[in-house]
Amino acid sequence: MAFKRTEVRPFGPETIAEAAALIRAGQPVAVPTETVYGLAADATNAEAVARIYAAKGRPSFNPLIVHVPDLAAARRLGRFEEAALALAAAHWPGPLTLVVPLAADCPIASLVTAGLPSIALRVPAHPAMRAVLDASGRPLAAPSANASGRISPTRAEHVLLSLDGRIPLVVDGGPTLHGLESSIVAATGGPLRLLRPGPILVPAAAAAGGEIEAPGMMASHYAPAKPLRLDAEAADEDEWLIGFGDVAGDANLSPSGDLVEAAARLFDRLHQADASLRPRIAVAQIPADGLGAAIRDRLARAAAPRDQMT
Repeated sequence: MAFKRTEVRPFGPETIAEAAALIRAGQPVAVPTETVYGLAADATNAEAVARIYAAKGRPSFNPLIVHVPDLAAARRLGRFEEAALALAAAHWPGPLTLVVPLAADCPIASLVTAGLPSIALRVPAHPAMRAVLDASGRPLAAPSANASGRISPTRAEHVLLSLDGRIPLVVDGGPTLHGLESSIVAATGGPLRLLRPGPILVPAAAAAGGEIEAPGMMASHYAPAKPLRLDAEAADEDEWLIGFGDVAGDANLSPSGDLVEAAARLFDRLHQADASLRPRIAVAQIPADGLGAAIRDRLARAAAPRDQMT
């Protein structure tokens, strides 16, 4: 559905009331979380979920994360074993998504789970998303608020770059805190499996390649429109360089080499590079330890050949 314009309104009671009314009417709305801006819609309404896919141009096999206000709400949608309950107790509300088996008679639309027997659940911490959850009274499917495969949005203006006119409203809560999508851990039986690294460092083995069972698992994802070169020590003549540490670049993820700062700035810097006049992008080397592994994961997907996007 096309809209004459996408409204951007500051986070506050009136904006939350409008967002909740749109969600109850089956429309998707962009809302900030502590990670990135999400495109939220009623996860129990198949038509509303379809509008997320339509706005994003998202492949139908890629499942969505369902946001809920608390663990009790999550347990009505999925089955939690001891390990999943322990992670939820330690990290919710926060940037952790748990993939668990679907509960019996789960009311979530099958489009959300892409037909899988599991569901990805998260209890967000951001006050704007929590306010929308409370005001709408719905579990919210909420992938990142950008066209599928493009750079994730960490500011309201980033949402407009690819979704302007495709959605009715953006709740502007300012820049996001983490700037990196949630960690995703599968707790579907057997050892915990890390499906996507993120801000929460979880003691789980990385999942082997195979079927897509959570967002962000396609080989090419989070991608700028321009070619991207990794581990650059200096920029070629036609490149816009994103620096890190001693590699200054045209803009720097963190001059001090702080990985938390780098994660928060990652997508903002990619947006800057994509909007520059130079046809190519380069990124300085990021260490692979701790949060650096999550940053490198996003960059590797952003740099992957475009024929791996679907």
